[in-house]
Amino acid sequence: MGRLSGKVAIVTGAARGMGEATARLFAAEGAKVALGDVMVKEGEAVAKDIGDAAFFQKLDVSSDENWASFVAAVVDKFGTIDALINNAGLVHFTPIEHFNPDDAKSILGVNTVGPMLGAKHVAPIMKKAGKGSIVNISSVDGLRGCNGLTLYTASKWALRGLTKSLAYELGTSGIRVNSVHPGGVDTPMGNARGLPPDQLNMAFRRVPLQRIGQPEEIANASLFLATDEASYISGAELAVDGGWGAGYFQPVLPGAPEGLPP
Repeated sequence: MGRLSGKVAIVTGAARGMGEATARLFAAEGAKVALGDVMVKEGEAVAKDIGDAAFFQKLDVSSDENWASFVAAVVDKFGTIDALINNAGLVHFTPIEHFNPDDAKSILGVNTVGPMLGAKHVAPIMKKAGKGSIVNISSVDGLRGCNGLTLYTASKWALRGLTKSLAYELGTSGIRVNSVHPGGVDTPMGNARGLPPDQLNMAFRRVPLQRIGQPEEIANASLFLATDEASYISGAELAVDGGWGAGYFQPVLPGAPEGLPP
């Protein structure tokens, strides 16, 4: 306990799933945590449950104005920002023949532009402190291609590239930037059909660890990268995918459209 004692962290997409798990873990490890999400009711409930170490403010990560207001509120309440966990994300399934350019605005706006804006607004604060950690939650699909997930995959590869570029740009100011690449995770987005654990694990039986991941397992990776234990790690890619990226695997959950991933 206390691995983040005295630190202040922002977690986006914190109303549920991996973001919620990350916010709770960071607070348990001693951090003050600012939760951002467009899901206001859920986000406020999580922050209230965490207690005085947390506060929530609505945040549309694709909005420059939202980011400016959010970061100003964090600094006003907690004084500084030591870590930014760019967790908010959207998934998008469609064959390329059905691709609608309008979809790119929302998917890239959240998955790629959002983390870029977050870095833009926290960088001056971290530079002033001479330290900081930015963790971008990409995906196993940011390390390989995936059938039917063309737009999503493109957004996560772009986030991987953004991570590398920011590691170079911000490293001389003492700011570390890394990406985490989850595989399947049992969250409302990863388990939209609400399947029970046995069915989920059966669908992932060909992953080397033979099961779906849990949100807390992704949160632990972000925790490590946010701590001083990772003080010489920047520009790195941490796969938290049960070994999925070690070889080819395409899960198909019951009821998934033919030719598309779950």
